[in-house]
Amino acid sequence: MNRLSLIIIAMIFLPVSAYTQNISAKEIVIKADNLQRGESSKSQMTMKIIRPKWTRTISMKSWSKGRDYSMTYILSPAKDKGQVFMKRKNEMWNWVPTINRMIKLPPSMMSQGWMGSDYSNDDILKESSIVVDYNHKIIGEEKISGLDCYKIEMIPKEDAAVTWGKVIKWISKKEFWQMKNEYYDEDNELIKTEIASEIKNFGDRRLPSKIEIIPADKPGYKTLVVINSAAFNVKIDDNFFSQQNMKRIR
Repeated sequence: MNRLSLIIIAMIFLPVSAYTQNISAKEIVIKADNLQRGESSKSQMTMKIIRPKWTRTISMKSWSKGRDYSMTYILSPAKDKGQVFMKRKNEMWNWVPTINRMIKLPPSMMSQGWMGSDYSNDDILKESSIVVDYNHKIIGEEKISGLDCYKIEMIPKEDAAVTWGKVIKWISKKEFWQMKNEYYDEDNELIKTEIASEIKNFGDRRLPSKIEIIPADKPGYKTLVVINSAAFNVKIDDNFFSQQNMKRIR
C-alpha cells in the first residue's frame, strides 16, 4: 500500500474534531455571530414573558445592519403598539408615541428587563460585543440536542464595559448555530441560561427559530422568543436608523 493510500484512509477515519482543530475560539464565535446576524436583516418575532401568575405576549418587527444598528417596532399588545427601540452603536433610544417622547435610556436602566422580559436592555445594546469585548477559549466539546458542539468560554477583556463576568457558549461544529448560552456574574454565579431549538429555513440559511431564556434564581420565570420570519442581507440604508424614522416606521 503506497503512502497516498495510507493518508486517504487516515483522513476517512479521523474524527470530525481533527479537521477543525485549527479553528480558533474567536473564529467560531465570529462565524456564529455572522450567521445569526448577516450583513443586515429584517424579521418578525413573538416574545412570550412567562411568570408564575401571568403571561404576556409581545409581537414585533425588527431591522438590523451590521453590529452597530438595530430598530424594533412593537406591533402588539395594543397599549404598547407603536413603541420603537433603536440601537446606534453605544446608545439606545425609545420612542413612546402615547406621550410623544423620545427617551435616551440612561446607564441606570441598562440592567432592567426589556419590555419586562428576561432580556435586559444591556443585552440588546451589547449583543455585538461577544466578538470584540471578550477573550475566547475552547474548553471542551459536548452534544446539545444531538449536535456536536464546541464549548467556548468567554471572559471579558480588562477594559470592556460589559455586564457579565463570564459567558459560556455551545456552538454546533458543523452549522455554527448558537445552541446554548450561560451567563455568569462577576462572582461566577450563574444568572441565566438561553437554549435554542426548532431549526428552520430563513431564506439563504437555517437557524434556530426558538430561544428560551431561563433565570437561574427565579422559579417559574421564563421568556420565549420565536422568530416567525426573517430575511438576511436585505438593502437597508444607514439613515433608516434615525430618530426621525423611529416616528415614521410602521
